[in-house]
Amino acid sequence: MPRRKTLTDSMVAALKRDHKPNPVPDPQLSGHYVRIGRRGKTFAAVARAPSGRQIWHTIGSSSLYSIGEAREKAREAIKAIREGRDRNGAETFETVAETWFKRHVQAKGLITARELRGTLDRHLIPAWCGRDFATIRRGDVAKLLDSIEDSNGPVVADFVLAVIRMICNWHQTRDEDYVSPVVKGMRRTNPKARASARILEDAEIREVWSVAEANGTFGAFIRVALLVAQRRDKMLAMKWEDIIDGEWRIPSKDREKGTAGSLVLPDAALAIINAQPRLASNPYVFAGSGHGFIQGMSDRKAAFDAKLRGVAPYVIHDLRRTARSLMSRAGVRPEIAERVLGHVQQGVEGVYDRYSYREEKAQALKSLAALIDKIVNPPAENVVALALTGRAT
Repeated sequence: MPRRKTLTDSMVAALKRDHKPNPVPDPQLSGHYVRIGRRGKTFAAVARAPSGRQIWHTIGSSSLYSIGEAREKAREAIKAIREGRDRNGAETFETVAETWFKRHVQAKGLITARELRGTLDRHLIPAWCGRDFATIRRGDVAKLLDSIEDSNGPVVADFVLAVIRMICNWHQTRDEDYVSPVVKGMRRTNPKARASARILEDAEIREVWSVAEANGTFGAFIRVALLVAQRRDKMLAMKWEDIIDGEWRIPSKDREKGTAGSLVLPDAALAIINAQPRLASNPYVFAGSGHGFIQGMSDRKAAFDAKLRGVAPYVIHDLRRTARSLMSRAGVRPEIAERVLGHVQQGVEGVYDRYSYREEKAQALKSLAALIDKIVNPPAENVVALALTGRAT
């Protein structure tokens, strides 16, 4: 194959991940390359420092720079490396974000690490990869949030804003000259207005349960969520090894608000759980592809909800709220129901009462399951009465 005499923008765009060699050298500038990776194509420069050490320097994404612009930056970087100077110049957004994720999110073991990583990869790094971090101003943040709100909705935009705020505030603690561009009033929703008081009515519970019975892993997740009243992330992270003799020992992490500790599961929940396929390569009860739990919950729920009839809009957390309300309806004492949910007990009781309430929580879940069964499978006489009423009208 004849050697290329040049490398153009169209040629860069046409490069595939399986291209050999990878990285692809730029014939017009020795030491300048195009790297082809999972997240796309980036320009990079390589040279030897005065110590003799070979140093690679990432210039930025091919979506941000033309080949001509990348060459100019590569020349500057190569010269700086050879002279032993700082070739990085200003810190890029990606550099700051990755350092924040490593030194703050991972180092502190934040339980939202998966969601934060996803937000970086889906929304922030593609938008600002290679951008000088200090040049990202309020208008840039607002413009990005506008785009996300239009494509993904205001709630997602607000979560992205929260991540931007965390990164900027963290960086501000490390750089006395930096001021975060995020200010009050940038939210796209009102948190108080979004706070839901939604619980499902009996007819809605019957419809959701009926559709869930025919919807595989996600349907099983929905039914068990209603039966055990736990947070979504705990439900998704449920592993086979965590369930011993019908008792689910719920793992907890540092900085968590609180968990239910362990729960003796009702028979109805165990029947659904034991019906799930056990995959040798996947430890999760609600298994997804590969080695993890099911993903794409928003898309799965949208497909599920499209099959429902007569059910007003709801979110998965409303199932937890519904279960809590049903426990009160079933006669479960409030302090026991709160412990089933894993809510932190306040005041002196929270500090001194270390009793596990194992049996009380088990009975609470039995009462909840019995009431749900009565709702889902109403007594025959009620069905006949309803039918007669319908014919009379």
